[in-house]
Amino acid sequence: MDIKQLRALLAVAETGSVTRAAEALHIVQPAVSRQLKLLEEDVGSALFERGRYGMELTEAGEILVEHARRALLELDRARAEIQPSDAQISGVVTIGLLSSTADLLAEPLLNEVKIRHPAVSLRISVGYAGHLRDWLESGEIDAALLYNPKATPTIQAQPLLDERLCVVGPPSSTLRPNRPRALADLASWPMILPSAPHGIRNLLEQACPGTGTKLNVVLETNAMSVQKQLVVRGHGFTILPSIAVIDDVARKQLRAAPLSDPELQRTIVLALPNTRRIAMAVKAVCSILVLEMKRAVERGDWPTARWIAE
Repeated sequence: MDIKQLRALLAVAETGSVTRAAEALHIVQPAVSRQLKLLEEDVGSALFERGRYGMELTEAGEILVEHARRALLELDRARAEIQPSDAQISGVVTIGLLSSTADLLAEPLLNEVKIRHPAVSLRISVGYAGHLRDWLESGEIDAALLYNPKATPTIQAQPLLDERLCVVGPPSSTLRPNRPRALADLASWPMILPSAPHGIRNLLEQACPGTGTKLNVVLETNAMSVQKQLVVRGHGFTILPSIAVIDDVARKQLRAAPLSDPELQRTIVLALPNTRRIAMAVKAVCSILVLEMKRAVERGDWPTARWIAE
């Protein structure tokens, strides 16, 4: 098993075609077929089967693709870091952003990285806190924004800001930003929420017993876009940080009111792994991310957020 074989595997998996994979790798088609054959002989199992839509991964192929992506990413990182000490910062950096923060942070982060560290290749992964934590621990991302986690043997966490949550409803609702609502008020409302163990759901599960509230959850979804779309169309209400709906409220597609319960706020932290070395490029991009978050709070672009980092 070698790098050429793994790159051929990923190219066919991503394109669904040996021909298109050969074009992407700038080699001839028989060479790709040869690499796949050698790889299958090495692992002792078929990696692809022909389906209606081209080359489809077998179960063995899916397992190998998952590990191959991580292995090649680590090699790309190592190659970028092996350079003279006086060279400019370079490398591949993958940052995990919470779904609610991506629209606010992705573009300014990219712009500033381009200006300060043009040799850095930035990748942004977006997801719920539970997904981001899993990706961080598995090595798929280098750093992430998470909710409320404490430092653990595998993760170091730097608290950055506190933010209040709000209840979000359709345009026809009576929610108002100057009229806070208590969690107990929502007991009979149809709620559309993420499933456990994702951040906001965990906060709600912890807060509900203390207020004697049992929420009426009519749908669980781990896509924030689906949450908001269903609320817009009148299927229920949801609970989100204000930053996630600021534009929707401004366009009058949604209405929102802050939650008055003091425990219903999230602390966003910058999380880094304790189990592997932090590359210079990762440290540089994280510094820019923290700076852009602080600037957003100071400009007032992040409503209800309070900066707490020293």
